[in-house]
Amino acid sequence: MFGQTVKKVAVLMGGISSEREISLSSGQGVMGALQKLGYQSKAIDVVDNLSQWVKKLMDFEPDVVFNALHGKFGEDGGVQGVLNALKIPYTHSGVLASAIGMDKQMTRKLAAQAGVLVAQGGLKTSREFEKMRLPLVVKPNNEGSSCGVKIILTESDRKNALTDWPQNQKLLVEKYIAGRELSVAVLDGKVLGSIELKPKKGWYDYQNKYATGAVDHLIPAPVSKIQKQKLYAYAEKMHHLLGCRGVTRSDFRLSESGQVYFLEINTNPGMTPTSLVPDMAKLKHISYEKLVNCLVQEARCD
Repeated sequence: MFGQTVKKVAVLMGGISSEREISLSSGQGVMGALQKLGYQSKAIDVVDNLSQWVKKLMDFEPDVVFNALHGKFGEDGGVQGVLNALKIPYTHSGVLASAIGMDKQMTRKLAAQAGVLVAQGGLKTSREFEKMRLPLVVKPNNEGSSCGVKIILTESDRKNALTDWPQNQKLLVEKYIAGRELSVAVLDGKVLGSIELKPKKGWYDYQNKYATGAVDHLIPAPVSKIQKQKLYAYAEKMHHLLGCRGVTRSDFRLSESGQVYFLEINTNPGMTPTSLVPDMAKLKHISYEKLVNCLVQEARCD
């Protein structure tokens, strides 16, 4: 076993967000790694009953919690606040960094103020969206895994998007940037690696993200030296700007003219068989198990 002081690790998984199935897959992978590493581990399904799962957690008396939750309550500061109150060290970022990172528009504002290039856009009503010039991208402000993301290239796309638009709700609308899909992982404040994502069909949506073999992963991302420097600088800057811990993944678009645009940061990236961070870690000869162990050993409360 790598860890000497940490012996018992509880894995929070499942959750109540739209990313529940992804979280269960991440959690199962982490559980397998912990067992190989020699930790005593327990999987805890975070259901919509706080006292129920907290009792299971306290009965286990873990030294550390591995947070394998995604989406609402998992990476928006909610569960982090609970674990702070319980005084149980946990992996990944704390309350504030998680809350800001989950709020795409807030993150965009901070990025722009820090000199990081972002796509034009902001939170819009359906009426405002109707008047905007195409092409556009519409997405919920606080969801992950590309849930609810729509690319609007035609008036027909716009009409369909308006049909599904939640009443009295603002969504994040950005100018669509034709180009390439890139991600950069940061571990302990330094770049871990980069990746370009090339779907075999369509774009990098929810289905393609989690279907085995649907997307080619080019590691490291085949970009110019200047583009690489910009990607790395932006990813590290956003990690530090939000006060993140552990591992994060920042997503980018590389425009057809070669400009690097920051899209969003994921403070609790997936650990599924098709997830990007474990793939990027291999570039530094960091196995899945070693990555899990690193996060466990650096777990803490705010």
